[in-house]
Amino acid sequence: MKSGFVTIIGRPNVGKSTLLNQVLGQKIVITTDKAQTTRKRIKGIYTTQEGQIVFVDTPGVHKPLNKLGEFLLDEAKIAIPDADLVLFLVDGSEPAGKGDKWIAQNLLETEIPIIIVMNKVDKVKKPEKVEENLLSYKTLFTKNLPVVRVSAKTGRNIDTLLNNIYKKLPEGDLLYPEDVVTEETMRSVTEEVIREKILLNTSDEIPHSVAVKVDTYQEADDIDRIYAIIYCETKSQKGILIGKGGSMLKRIGMEARQELEKIADKKVFLGLEVKVEKDWRKKENSLKNFGYEQEK
Repeated sequence: MKSGFVTIIGRPNVGKSTLLNQVLGQKIVITTDKAQTTRKRIKGIYTTQEGQIVFVDTPGVHKPLNKLGEFLLDEAKIAIPDADLVLFLVDGSEPAGKGDKWIAQNLLETEIPIIIVMNKVDKVKKPEKVEENLLSYKTLFTKNLPVVRVSAKTGRNIDTLLNNIYKKLPEGDLLYPEDVVTEETMRSVTEEVIREKILLNTSDEIPHSVAVKVDTYQEADDIDRIYAIIYCETKSQKGILIGKGGSMLKRIGMEARQELEKIADKKVFLGLEVKVEKDWRKKENSLKNFGYEQEK
């Protein structure tokens, strides 16, 4: 039996969270087309008769502009040394860029095995273009690395990727009970689902300036009662999040509640409030309060 940790690394929006959800066959990580959707390392646990793969999804690697950006980069860095294998996920529909080169030179000069995973190749019509793009990624490394082409969105070639992963993992017993899919608590899942609905319903600076914190979570057999606070950085952002007559906040709350009811498999009451926490992304105390603190 094989078992081990597999870290997924890549630039923002290359499809890391979509890939993990596709592998697991269920949604455990929120996904949008906006950068910084994933803010923390999240484990997804895939178990078969062959063994167990503990995937570690990481924030997209980009140049940090504030304390939150530094946290996101550190989350990616920390996930590499403890891995048995690294998946370098890239956008195969375009050639390697500066961001990919930076990741290869600064994060992936390691003895840990690496597989280049080319996502989104189904978007490219000409086979020769895919080969050109592939070469641009392979030449970022001095070693000849294996490559798997996939579509995280449709599930194409995921079986091939999993077979390649198992080949690279060490022999070992299960690291988690076989029915466990993630370590995430319902409190953290709730915060992420609310944040996803904000990302999907707002634009401009709002998505990056928002943090969500569950204030109380009361579980009962028939209904979960959840009260959460959405934090933003300015009064104008608060106005946008609430919307005319509270319309935006109602929409965010309704969409989040509907998704949480599917996850919890019961009724959910969700109460939302919006507060201003000026420049929270630059303050260590605020980051710590919102859970953006490196685990010791």
